[in-house]
Amino acid sequence: MKNKQSYSSKTIENRFEIFRVIVAIGISLLVALLLIMFVSKQPLNALKWFLAGPILTMRNFGNVLELCIPLTFGGLSMAVMLQCSQFNMAAEGSFFLGGLGAAIIAVGVKMPSGIHAIVAILAGALFGVVLCIIPAILKVKWKANEVVSSLMLNYIALFFGSYILQYMLMDPDAGYIASHTFPNSARLAVIIPRTGVHMGIFIAIIMVILTYLFLYRTKWGYAIRITGQNENFAKYSGIGVGSTIILSQVVGGALAGMGGATQVLGMYTRFSWVSLPGYGFDGIIISILAKNNPKFVPLAAFFLAYLRVGADIMSRRSDVAPEVVSIIQAIIVVLIAGKMFLDTYKHKMIVKNSQRQVKEEA
Repeated sequence: MKNKQSYSSKTIENRFEIFRVIVAIGISLLVALLLIMFVSKQPLNALKWFLAGPILTMRNFGNVLELCIPLTFGGLSMAVMLQCSQFNMAAEGSFFLGGLGAAIIAVGVKMPSGIHAIVAILAGALFGVVLCIIPAILKVKWKANEVVSSLMLNYIALFFGSYILQYMLMDPDAGYIASHTFPNSARLAVIIPRTGVHMGIFIAIIMVILTYLFLYRTKWGYAIRITGQNENFAKYSGIGVGSTIILSQVVGGALAGMGGATQVLGMYTRFSWVSLPGYGFDGIIISILAKNNPKFVPLAAFFLAYLRVGADIMSRRSDVAPEVVSIIQAIIVVLIAGKMFLDTYKHKMIVKNSQRQVKEEA
């Protein structure tokens, strides 16, 4: 009966967290809709394009799926690192370097079709690992704050990549700062005609499955989760906390780098990033929405991609600026991050469940 009580409490906790995320999303959408109605001269037209625009045409829906791919990789990367309670912001720089690494292999190495793209993506993953592992080592060896060190590393990654692009990869005939054109052997094929949806979507799905299995079906994933929940308990249980922290950053960096490589090879014909792409930071929002669980990451990525595409369409078809999505994101993050949000309701759920079990035992 004690085990049943524990299982029931865990179930209530999971259901409450899902309910809390749904309520936070609902409140944020309601605020956004009220704001649109207040600032727009044609609010119904703006709302139509915002809510229905992404599914009105195949091209628009394709844009949603295109955006889902890098958001999914960003969310997976942050989910692994946040499961270990490591707020490593270098996923953003790893995303950038991952694209750079893939471009170096695509432009500089000749390989057969199929193998070329795979090697380029693996190179991107390696570039991502190199950056993300630095804050982890600094944290383990010298207790350096990973947030500060990783944020600074993002700029180092950006300027390092900009140097490589301008002095080693740049095509002087391109007319702008960009690498030489990627050969077809290195590019990811488009799978839906008249859209930009490419083979990277299948890579993202595979990585969602593998990341979930890694976190919840392997001893390394268990060590990461236990370390994130209670570092002292993990230490006294015989888990190597330092190596586990480094492992989580290695996996997170690889996923971010792979995401950058997939995005570059699937959506571009040249490497032309001269600023950080933003997908690593977006991964924080995705991971928060997914409660750091890889199996919910695709849903969170689709939700955010849908909002952003809808806002972009709305800004072109009405008088409302696309920044309304930023308001939605901010409200969601604040409400979900707030530990006391709906805490009273959670307490009532626990009390009600306990009373029901007491009656069943009587």
